[in-house]
Amino acid sequence: MAWTRDEQCIRASKELQDGFYVNLGIGMPTLVANHIPDNVNVILQSENGLLGIGAFPADSAVDADLINAGKQTVTATKGASYFSSADSFAMIRGGHIDLSILGALEVSEKGDLANWMIPGKMVKGMGGAMDLVAGVKRVIVLMDHVDKYGKPKLKNECSLPLTGKNVVDRVITELGVFDIVHHGIAIAELAPGITRDEVIAKTEAKII
Repeated sequence: MAWTRDEQCIRASKELQDGFYVNLGIGMPTLVANHIPDNVNVILQSENGLLGIGAFPADSAVDADLINAGKQTVTATKGASYFSSADSFAMIRGGHIDLSILGALEVSEKGDLANWMIPGKMVKGMGGAMDLVAGVKRVIVLMDHVDKYGKPKLKNECSLPLTGKNVVDRVITELGVFDIVHHGIAIAELAPGITRDEVIAKTEAKII
């Protein structure tokens, strides 16, 4: 059966390597912070100026002044540091972040990413995603395989405004793990009970 969202985040946490500096995007990717393996030491970075994000706090430990880029309350690990947004983006644009895990509206078979707006709908701004996909060493997308109408989100070409072109390395959905390669999308892993035929039926992009 398909992975739950929690299981998707657990699978995404396996992409973390010891010593990595990691940025977790708004939405489901932030939940990966709750599943970092005990034997893996990573430092989580947030665009709003925090290096050393911990797990989400218990209700009794909430500090309203301590938030991530998505305005969720978080905890800070021992040795965490605080700085301006300008310094934060200097880290990102300077190539100092090893991995970013982001959400997406659409991903194309070429690795194009659309995740910041739907035309005609109000948006607060593009956020930091465009800088992240341009400056981070590896980009993984964590998303649902189809949208709320059942339409594929892994597409031949993105129909929504792009965040970046040829920037996505790997996609993790409830159906499995998929790698962007030079001539399509390769299945790296399937969720338990999910078949290749089911993936093909729910994917517009070319599955190789």
